Amino acid sequence: MTITFREQIKDLTPYQPGKPIEDVKREYGLNEVIKLASNENPLGSSPEAKKAINSMLDQLNLYPDGNATDLKEAIAKKFGIKPTQVQPSSGSDEMVDLVAKTFLNEGDEVILTNLTFPRYMTTTKMMGATPVVVPLKNFTYDLEGMKEALSKKTRLVWLCNPNNPTGTMFTEADLLDFLDTVPKHVIVVYDEAYNEYVTREDYPHNSLKLLEKYPNLIIMRTFSKIYGLAALRVGYTIASEDILMNIDKVRGPFNVNTLAQVAAIAALNDEDFLQKSFEVNKEGKEYLYKVFGEMGLWYAPSETNHIFFDTGKDCGEVFLELQKRGIIIRPMYNTYVRVSIGTMEENKKFIANLKEILS
Repeated sequence: MTITFREQIKDLTPYQPGKPIEDVKREYGLNEVIKLASNENPLGSSPEAKKAINSMLDQLNLYPDGNATDLKEAIAKKFGIKPTQVQPSSGSDEMVDLVAKTFLNEGDEVILTNLTFPRYMTTTKMMGATPVVVPLKNFTYDLEGMKEALSKKTRLVWLCNPNNPTGTMFTEADLLDFLDTVPKHVIVVYDEAYNEYVTREDYPHNSLKLLEKYPNLIIMRTFSKIYGLAALRVGYTIASEDILMNIDKVRGPFNVNTLAQVAAIAALNDEDFLQKSFEVNKEGKEYLYKVFGEMGLWYAPSETNHIFFDTGKDCGEVFLELQKRGIIIRPMYNTYVRVSIGTMEENKKFIANLKEILS
């Protein structure tokens, strides 16, 4: 008898992460490689987080607190909400899967856009739901188009603001208008993984205040980006107690490890590291904007720690040529690539090599 697999995963492809530094070193015989592909914090992580990890190394034989009690309480205290409104997860990736498993049935419609975090599409198909794709408009979410796409079969909407990979955002007024249109039984997942980098005043900086009016809203955040804890896989979701209680039914029992929990608590309270990370990113973004302008390269104005831009050449070719020179970026499609904003030294090295390749 032949082994068979679920029909829903037939056309899925495994997620392709940014190429690891060690792979590039081995492949090209390089001693030094700069990774500007996965939107990681170039400053590393908070010294306080490292201290917290060291303090727990003698407890690696013990299972984590499956409820992540201290982390929930730290997040709740930080943002003025109840611990029962918080659910930590193994990065946002796990929560995307958990949300899909909690809410989606075969035949449900899920509204999402065409160029965004790919796990939204993967988990939609995985559950046998039907993706309804509303393409970006000027590389930004088309919320008007999404409103028109709502139907009796709509079960869930994925929003990423600011968006990955384009870095673009929609305003608080746009979000409120959209939420007022969505029926209350339709779940709206609002992923703001990059919210700490936003500089524009018209962004919904205090999205948590919306939860009281919109009980169908789920807000996802992460410690992987500005907090610099990507290796530990820890994020958190804020929603109504009813929603989180049901998500908890499909969550693994020890999904956030002990080191991730204590590091996240320490990172959450290190305001100095957070501010420095914000300033380094802002300075790097302004530098790259300036040089891209001088080079005549189109870019999408970004509110994140990465920039989506048009190289004018095949993105795969640019990716490989930069890789040979010890710089990893993210090829997207056609002539478009995404580059993470690094330290100023890394940004300048990237630009010097990009100029060579494009000339």
